[in-house]
Amino acid sequence: MGEWYVVGGAVRDLLLGRPAHDVDVSFSGGEAFFLQRFPAARNTGRSPEIWLVGADEFTPLEGDVEHDMLTRDVTVNAAAFDAQGRLFCHPDFLADMAARRLRFASPDALKNDPLRLFRVARFAAAWPDWTVPPETLDAMRRAAVECRSAVAALPAERVGREFLRALEASKPSRFFTVLRDADCLSPWFEELAPAADIPAGPLPWHDNSVLDHTLEVLDRCAGHPLAAWMALCHDLGKIRTDAAILPHHYGHELKGAELVRALGRRLRLPSRHIRAGVEGTALHMKGGVYGSLRAGTRRDLICKLQEARIFHDFWILAGADGGWNWEPMATRDLAAIRAVRLPEAWRNRGAESGKRLRQLQCEALSRLPKSQPPRALNAPPLPEE
Repeated sequence: MGEWYVVGGAVRDLLLGRPAHDVDVSFSGGEAFFLQRFPAARNTGRSPEIWLVGADEFTPLEGDVEHDMLTRDVTVNAAAFDAQGRLFCHPDFLADMAARRLRFASPDALKNDPLRLFRVARFAAAWPDWTVPPETLDAMRRAAVECRSAVAALPAERVGREFLRALEASKPSRFFTVLRDADCLSPWFEELAPAADIPAGPLPWHDNSVLDHTLEVLDRCAGHPLAAWMALCHDLGKIRTDAAILPHHYGHELKGAELVRALGRRLRLPSRHIRAGVEGTALHMKGGVYGSLRAGTRRDLICKLQEARIFHDFWILAGADGGWNWEPMATRDLAAIRAVRLPEAWRNRGAESGKRLRQLQCEALSRLPKSQPPRALNAPPLPEE
């Protein structure tokens, strides 16, 4: 006879008084027991085994429920309620819950599934008040060496999914600081590893490394996942700067585009994300000084942002990086551009029509007064002269 269990993060969240968003259900008793209750269920063929009933997923326990708890990723996910509401859990579940610490459920946790490197980092980003103790970092560091080929061979979609969920977290930078501290940035996030040793720029504007600056901007974009992705990308080109001109990074926004594209493709990110990362990287320097740009440059910038569907997220990034909120002025300029109508005599003339329309839009912007932007809500501190 089999049993049904609510398992994993839902149990943890219920005990912490949080809403349980993802409710995972497991069962004992084997396949025959499960199919007796759900004869139309479909086995996905994935590992670990997952059965689908409509959109709902069910997984078999590994052995009995006590043994299954020892096979989970981290101790604070190793808990289950049965149908009578009884709690079954890892021996360290309650202690680690009380201490708010992230520890692997067994010495073989990473060997059994190297993706857990990224899951722990993602949990750290989602729960910034939880600690990642030295023993967890040590286990990750060992796995990065001993399971190097298995880590590199992980399905890109699985790593990308953990990464995208980290961008939704309240402190997304912790995803990368945990990976950095455990020497796990490579191979999936190899661009960030050298960034820790490169100065972000000259004083007084920067006094830290490219990586530290990037992670600061990333956290200022928390709550806006697409802007956070662009924040991670915006200064990647600085790792290509000739050491002879440091701490300056002339043209880094153009050097970064191919690095962003390679990172997005490696993680199998949606095409919209890849384009947003490339455009945000190429344009962020103009976004920081938007009010000083000529009318034609402002017009072209706005049109690119609209075409890439990143208008609002781009200005979040620009404010997080440069400190000024140019979005009200850009929104005003967008309305002025949209209000321009091409005279009848200039229509249906191919490229000439496009050039004339752009000219009229630029003239409309040039007639608008310059405005002083407020400080962005997510602004960095002003540099000390």
